[in-house]
Amino acid sequence: MSETPDPEVIELASKVFDLARTGDAEALAAYVDAGVPANLTNDKGDSLVMLAAYHGHAAAVSALLERGADADRSNDRGQTPLAGAVFKGEDAVIRALLAGGANPESGTPSAVDTARMFGKAELLELFGSR
Repeated sequence: MSETPDPEVIELASKVFDLARTGDAEALAAYVDAGVPANLTNDKGDSLVMLAAYHGHAAAVSALLERGADADRSNDRGQTPLAGAVFKGEDAVIRALLAGGANPESGTPSAVDTARMFGKAELLELFGSR
């Protein structure tokens, strides 16, 4: 049995996903502190961390990780926030994710695979030093 989601819950979730996309770290932190799950995902399996990482918001990524979000949570396509940050060239996000425990070998393709595909030797060296 599936219940029809409460429209107010859907509206709140949409607002929180938008905060992740726009990088409002302070508001995201407040919502998670008030009870929104740090690992909330959308209909594609993208977590708040994934959305913040992909859009280049290191402070938002850090705020979520500090509140228990999973740095390696894959979306429905097997992609991780770290691989997305490598793809987008978001160095500050990469460092925030690594500081938060992200595994460069997780996901398909992994961050290591993505760095290899794009010839990012400095990232391969960074990942190898972990």
